[in-house]
Amino acid sequence: MQYDIAAIVEGYAQGYFLMADERDRLSWYGSRDRTFIPLDERFRYPKSLQRVINQERFSVAINRDFQAVVAGCANRETTWISPELQKIYWLLYQNGYAYSFETWQGDELAGGILGIVIGGAFIGESMFYRIPEGSKVAMVKLVERLRQRKFVFFDGQMMNPHLERFGAYRVGDEPGFLTKSEKKGTKTAKMYI
Repeated sequence: MQYDIAAIVEGYAQGYFLMADERDRLSWYGSRDRTFIPLDERFRYPKSLQRVINQERFSVAINRDFQAVVAGCANRETTWISPELQKIYWLLYQNGYAYSFETWQGDELAGGILGIVIGGAFIGESMFYRIPEGSKVAMVKLVERLRQRKFVFFDGQMMNPHLERFGAYRVGDEPGFLTKSEKKGTKTAKMYI
């Protein structure tokens, strides 16, 4: 099957996201109540996590094993990441839009965050861990990276207790909000190791 990458990127830029239903049928979804992870002083995390970071148990990489991160994110009892959506993420990766932000313990993938980058926006699609604290450390290090690269926002899509612990906040329905950020000159934001 052929996919129109430009149309998919435009869908995300308009504030929609792809999800598969229980029959693996892919559809576009939107939310009137988006969740952003702050890239300013509102970002927070527990002191116990700071101790883990200080121990330097994990190294960080970007796209070291993109497909393993996608597989890790999809590997749960109920998943919205169907085989078709995994193919789309791979195509977005090959075209410079999808990224995996990873933590490693030696040669073992500890956890990761899958996201899409459009201009100055990082759209978090999913996260997972194999080693406790792996995805949490990835979150902290990803926010540091996004700040360094002058990203405008980190879209977490939907609120959950895990994101709330990091200071995530809700924003109202604002169609085309990614397109607006690009018009503010954020197209130069890049994510490199």
